[in-house]
Amino acid sequence: MRTFRNTWRVPIARVALGVLLLVGVLAVFGGQLAPQDPLAQDTARVLQGPSGAHLLGTDYLGRDVLSRLLAGTGLSVAGALEAVGAGLVLGIVPGLASLWLGRAFEWISLRAVDSLMSLPFTLFVIAAVGVLGNGLHQAMLSLGVLLAPLFFRVTRAAALGLRQVPYVEAAELMGASRSWVLRRHIWSKVLPTVAVTTAQALATALLTVASLTFLGLGVQPPAPTWGGMLASDLGFLAQQPWAPLLPGLLIMVTVGALHLLADAIRDGIDRVEPAPVAEPSEERADVRIAA
Repeated sequence: MRTFRNTWRVPIARVALGVLLLVGVLAVFGGQLAPQDPLAQDTARVLQGPSGAHLLGTDYLGRDVLSRLLAGTGLSVAGALEAVGAGLVLGIVPGLASLWLGRAFEWISLRAVDSLMSLPFTLFVIAAVGVLGNGLHQAMLSLGVLLAPLFFRVTRAAALGLRQVPYVEAAELMGASRSWVLRRHIWSKVLPTVAVTTAQALATALLTVASLTFLGLGVQPPAPTWGGMLASDLGFLAQQPWAPLLPGLLIMVTVGALHLLADAIRDGIDRVEPAPVAEPSEERADVRIAA
């Protein structure tokens, strides 16, 4: 699509994609790339600084910090992807359906979205985890429910202007099915806006996952996560004041790259040339003929 081609031409977009590609590789292969077992404890090497055996030092249980950072990338990123995936399904499908399934469904869906938007992310997830059990899937599905209104409103707003355009109405009058109209005429134009929202939602989800694991929710110790490592490091600032910088830097860089990518896609949308508009003289001629 033209929007994504324009996005690729932006230098900062290529930098952001490079960072995200690196994070993706670490998320998939981080456990295999870890030089040591991230769960192995060595009480003789507690809270040591960087060395040849431990490039980033050890934590309060003697576990290798680099190995835990690499292994924890997968759970942190997978949790954010799961939450955003749930939000996409629960938001986009009703958002498009609200334009075609009548006023009753539209009214009910809008009221449900308004209700969900009033709920705070972290408190809702904590309450859901308390009811459903403390697990990553329960926490991320709860977060996905709260991300759904964002995708619902963005998708509905982007598709609303396309619902009444002449070529869509002509396709429906000629017998085209709703699913064909959505695939052929609506989705391709809604997709760039959804891509911007997805990048922003991933950044929000990643921060929320880090916050939940910081609180001990979603992923249980000793499984490594960025937020869990950040929480444990804060208890030993006197011995290792630099330790929280490592997981914090990974979170900051990943979230920053997602926001830069969202801005680049938005710029790509703005650079797409609008449809040709008739000259004023032609418009006056059309009015005289119609009259």
